Amino acid sequence: MLDSKGFDLWSDGYDKSVNLSEEENTYPFAGYKDILGKIYQTVRNSSGKTILDIGFGTGILSKKFYDDGYTIYGIDFSEKMIEKAKEKMPAATLIKHDFINGLPASFKNRKFDFIICTYAIHHLEDSQKIKFIKELLSQLSDNNAKLLIGDVAFSTMEEMKICEEKSGDEWDDEEFYPVEETLKTAFPNIKFEKISFCSGIFTVTK
Repeated sequence: MLDSKGFDLWSDGYDKSVNLSEEENTYPFAGYKDILGKIYQTVRNSSGKTILDIGFGTGILSKKFYDDGYTIYGIDFSEKMIEKAKEKMPAATLIKHDFINGLPASFKNRKFDFIICTYAIHHLEDSQKIKFIKELLSQLSDNNAKLLIGDVAFSTMEEMKICEEKSGDEWDDEEFYPVEETLKTAFPNIKFEKISFCSGIFTVTK
């Protein structure tokens, strides 16, 4: 698993790496643009205007909302990624923080209409995911607010196993991808939309 220094080193080539995998429809980023597009449309079709982006990276998705006039908050643990995102979104509140420790204290007294997390939550083991998702749900502004998670993700453990076998040496066994059947035990109302053979979007509400 990459640490913050690893992500700092990867920051310059991150977008190119994503685009290559997405265009070739290969693991891990097959469906990446569709995930960002669907999350974007979900938010734009709703009335909320305050967004928290977990693991915003270089700000690809947040920048679109920022340009649309949304109030953007975000956390990421790569200083280089944050620098790139701040260049794009100077008025956004972007904090260096490792979400393995939950949310930063300065965000815990705020409420958000949308919390988005794309290609980041797989850094947490399943028990950590559940704890973190519960914390995020407590930060939603009301019952219409949503937590949207887009990632390498699967409906079942069997689907993930098939993907792992097909990916061979490319498979990253240091990441912990979210699986619907696993998360549903803790969040019965969670919804999963499959986007590609190795990706999808989870929608969770209070």
